[in-house]
Amino acid sequence: MFRLGFSVSGSAAIIFVGIFLAFSTAYTASANGFERVNDARSAVDDEALERQNTAITIINATYDADAGTLSVNVTNEGASELSVGAVDLLVDNTYRANFTARSVAGDSTTDLWLPGEQLHLEVSVSSQPTRVKVVSGPGVADVEVL
Repeated sequence: MFRLGFSVSGSAAIIFVGIFLAFSTAYTASANGFERVNDARSAVDDEALERQNTAITIINATYDADAGTLSVNVTNEGASELSVGAVDLLVDNTYRANFTARSVAGDSTTDLWLPGEQLHLEVSVSSQPTRVKVVSGPGVADVEVL
């Protein structure tokens, strides 16, 4: 009878320890999952706020036929600082990354485009473009039809 009682008690203890380990593993996994979901929601909210605080306006886009260059001047009219390296230029729906000149308020060494400052972009083109689109890092864009 002593062996029977000990077997039942030992089995019950092993089952309870197993249940405890299984619960602690499941709790840790679910807590980490909820934390990742909350972090992702927070990141989406931050990106939405950045987009709301971003506004750009193309001041002018001029084509110089003699030099074969397109000059585009864009003003950061939002409240967010932008990265010059994250700015994209599309000329007649063609992505252009080969800038011959790129400067913010006359400074070609900076990557920081602050509110109120003007960005100047120059790119070589072979013919008069009809449409220019500038897209900022957060995805806010402006279009100029020439």
